[in-house]
Amino acid sequence: MTSHEIDYKILGDDIQLVEVELDPQETVIAEAGAMLYMEEGISFETKLGDGSSPNQSFMNKVFSAGSRLLTGESIFMTHFTNQGLRKRKVSFAAPYPGKIIPVDLKASGGRIIVQKDGFLCAAMGTKVSITLNKRIGAGLIGGEGFILQKLEGDGKTFLHAGGTVIEKTLQNETLRIDTGCIVAYEPQIDFNIESSGGLKSMVFGGEGIFLATLRGTGKVWLQSMPIRKLIQRLSPMGGNVKKGSRSILGDFLEG
Repeated sequence: MTSHEIDYKILGDDIQLVEVELDPQETVIAEAGAMLYMEEGISFETKLGDGSSPNQSFMNKVFSAGSRLLTGESIFMTHFTNQGLRKRKVSFAAPYPGKIIPVDLKASGGRIIVQKDGFLCAAMGTKVSITLNKRIGAGLIGGEGFILQKLEGDGKTFLHAGGTVIEKTLQNETLRIDTGCIVAYEPQIDFNIESSGGLKSMVFGGEGIFLATLRGTGKVWLQSMPIRKLIQRLSPMGGNVKKGSRSILGDFLEG
């Protein structure tokens, strides 16, 4: 299914929202509860799944939507359609402070891999599903989890990240990253979890026992303030919360 061609504008600085302009009969899909405001003429409907396969059977829709429960997301998505005769706007905001990242899926080969709660909204026709980290053991041990989201299509999609967003293009390179700071990456990039160094560094270095690694050629998007870091600072325990105990991609304790 070809994605709808939507126009958009990102508003704000540190707490951003995306305003999407829809032509008549254009549709944008979004996570349940993400809508901030919408103009007259736009209708919305909560549905099972993303609507990327209109001829999909009911049971397949239930299975596809149910798989989203594994990422902690709602099984429902909201579809916003301009039923009017002129252009109308609808906007979406993320649940915590940060930046909104517009991604052209066509320019990224039609597919990207995203952290479990990084998807905000997308043009109708975008397929939202889950994918498993091939290194399940590494995902569990490193606190990054092994269940991620996969976005496929040829239109615009919008991600959300905490703090400042860093976009990098790797050229057959390796990038070592604090666990939880990965927002998304192109599928040709190899994702893994590795120990952060020697025993002394792991115990006293303050960087945690594990680091995430991205290897290969392609784009990656990183965030400076994952939600678990924010939770640590706001927690009454402050810095005593174990580093990595609340990763944005998984809830496994590093020990």
